[in-house]
Amino acid sequence: MAEANSSSAATPLELGPAAAGLSEELTAKAVHKRYEGLMMVRNKAVKGKGAWYWAHLEPMLVHSSDTGFPKAVKLRCSLCDAVFSASNPSRTASEHLKRGTCPNFNSIVKPISSLPPPQAPHHNHRKRSSSGGGRTESISAGYQVGPLAIVNPSRFAPELSYPPPVVSVAATVASPAGSRGGMYPPQMVLSGGKEDLAALAMLEDSVKKLKSPKASPGQTLSKSQIDSAFDFLSDWVYECCGSVSFSSLDHPKFRAFLNQVGLPQISRKDFAGSRLDAKYEEAKAESEAKIREAMFFQVAADGWVGKKKKNVGHLGEDNLVSLYVNLPNGTSVFTKTVLTTGYVPSKYAEDVLWDTVTEICPNSAHQCVGIVADKFKSKALRNLENQHQWMVNISCQFQAFNGLIKDFVKELPFFKNVSDNCTRLANFINNKSQIRNTFQKYQLQEYGYSGLLRVPLESSDFGPVFSLVEDVLSSARALHLVLMDEAYKVVLLEEERFAREVEDMMRSPHFWNELEAVHSLVKLVRMMGREIETEKPRVGQCLPLWEELRTKVKEWRSRYHIAEGPVEKLVERRFQKNYHPAWAAAFILDPLYLVRDSNGRYLPPFKFLTPDQEKDVDRLITRLVPREEAHIALMELMKWRTEGLEPVYAQAVQLKQRDPVTGKMRLANPQSSRLVWETYLTGFKSLGKVAVRLIFLHATSCGGGFKCNWSFMRWVGAQSHSRAGLDKAQKLTFIAAHSKLERRDCSNEERDAELFSLANGEHDDDDVLNEVFVDTSSL
Repeated sequence: MAEANSSSAATPLELGPAAAGLSEELTAKAVHKRYEGLMMVRNKAVKGKGAWYWAHLEPMLVHSSDTGFPKAVKLRCSLCDAVFSASNPSRTASEHLKRGTCPNFNSIVKPISSLPPPQAPHHNHRKRSSSGGGRTESISAGYQVGPLAIVNPSRFAPELSYPPPVVSVAATVASPAGSRGGMYPPQMVLSGGKEDLAALAMLEDSVKKLKSPKASPGQTLSKSQIDSAFDFLSDWVYECCGSVSFSSLDHPKFRAFLNQVGLPQISRKDFAGSRLDAKYEEAKAESEAKIREAMFFQVAADGWVGKKKKNVGHLGEDNLVSLYVNLPNGTSVFTKTVLTTGYVPSKYAEDVLWDTVTEICPNSAHQCVGIVADKFKSKALRNLENQHQWMVNISCQFQAFNGLIKDFVKELPFFKNVSDNCTRLANFINNKSQIRNTFQKYQLQEYGYSGLLRVPLESSDFGPVFSLVEDVLSSARALHLVLMDEAYKVVLLEEERFAREVEDMMRSPHFWNELEAVHSLVKLVRMMGREIETEKPRVGQCLPLWEELRTKVKEWRSRYHIAEGPVEKLVERRFQKNYHPAWAAAFILDPLYLVRDSNGRYLPPFKFLTPDQEKDVDRLITRLVPREEAHIALMELMKWRTEGLEPVYAQAVQLKQRDPVTGKMRLANPQSSRLVWETYLTGFKSLGKVAVRLIFLHATSCGGGFKCNWSFMRWVGAQSHSRAGLDKAQKLTFIAAHSKLERRDCSNEERDAELFSLANGEHDDDDVLNEVFVDTSSL
């Protein structure tokens, strides 16, 4: 094979700095081009399409110590690390390898092209033989052995019912270093056939390394670096909490990665044993220290399964309840998880919640101001509040908004109409092959994708129905085009009655108005619920939150011409079901909601309360203070009502600034409402104690930092009868939740879905609807 000539670099003499720099750059480009050419030749040769010596010679760039530019290309012998000029690789191979200059070359398998073929002496061989026996077969990087005679397995397995084919190819294998006799017999046979080629190459490579050991080309890491790397790795494994299994640490690819970066192999037992225990003890100590520093706290419980539901929450289904602590400074601390199975009675939940309180503060239960939970408001939470008068136990507002959607589904007739109509339409589209093919054709034409409309199964859950509603709305244009297609006209002749009913429904503005009304209302409530889950509002925000919902529902009703009454009635019923007197009291006592009057004073917003809510404020305050201080607290409340807060402090509390990440306006000093009572409003001794305990209370139990996935739940379920297994599951969840709360990061799989939706360029639903809804009378 002809080799390219070596590039020559002229040394710049008597040139200015600019010219010299240009010359060096041109030289570097030429050298790099030469290097790339040699690498391309070598890569082809390693694959069996070039000279034999490239398996042992590696091109390398030599850089200038002054400029850093490549100044020359060299060839390095991979057997002895000697370096040669790259001007004539063929001559280098002859002088260094064939003539015995390289001390390690004779220890490896000689290339077939350098040996005379034993079975075809009449062939004319050159350096690179084109005959079948002269081709070098590449097994893996750096391994080359000649083709071998494959054994006929029938010699060793006569019981086979068929004669396997016999493939005989001449082979010559060099003996390992130190063996006698030099070459093995030319017709030596390996019993494993072709599968033995790689094993033989590895054996020869081991012999070569033992004869002339070389330092590892990778960078050697110190013990402290290795320990630090494994600490980070273990943190990641634990924080993924089941998404990354311990068995994956033994995966061959992962082990290869560790070897590539210079890390030793890790022990799965160590990660699931002593290292897990140490991380757990460290996280637990940090959590307990934070709780000890706080004067009081709130317990939160998320994940309860309250009552039996049809097709939901099957008996025997495992579930994890997360319990954590909300502190006055706005942070949260994870405490533990409780494994439940299927339906959980209210009394059991009550016992678990109280046990959690006593475990956190065994000698001073008064430190627990209250509990927020996603279930059991009417029984467990109320019973605990009645038994312990200092507690304020409230229900999760995120679950309250989810419950409102269930109320709509059960009691609003047009929800059932939309569900039935969409199901009929989807069955018509999906079940008729001509219509389905036409529909998917227009889907591809209009949206770039195609698929069936998602028909829900029989279930009380509205989620699948809402998915169908979204499918119909997003495919509205394609559905209208189907009605004008010839395939639909054929179906219309075959099944005139059913097809005509579907067509009349699709051409009806009333159908589309109800469909969009249902979609808009559910989306409205879901978005507010998602905001509650993300923002984690305090108790004082509950009244404004429900008032905001009433306003939006009123606007929605006006937009879609929905009769007044039914929707507002359901909203009010759900409000009363979740209402707690602490909502009104915190709303009045929080400086964040003070209203500026005509005289410039900032006063509590009593005018926004109903008479019953004002009475609730008085009753709650007197319940939360010692009996002998009740009249003092009421007098201080009257003073607070008439004097309010000094304007400059009120403005500082209510000051907002734009969040650079989300673009939303947020409080500049989130803890200032409580701090004002503790530092400035010291004259309200009795009322101040109540205020600081009410203002910080969370109105939602979600967002505790831990959400278990299906794989982790399956693993926990498998360990449910093993005390050691459950102990490891508890520790793993504690570490994961603690870490996420430390970072204020509640990321989950939904973030991935949002990422992919943004990557796909999805746009707002309202924009789609505005494009879709054309004048149906023209169809």
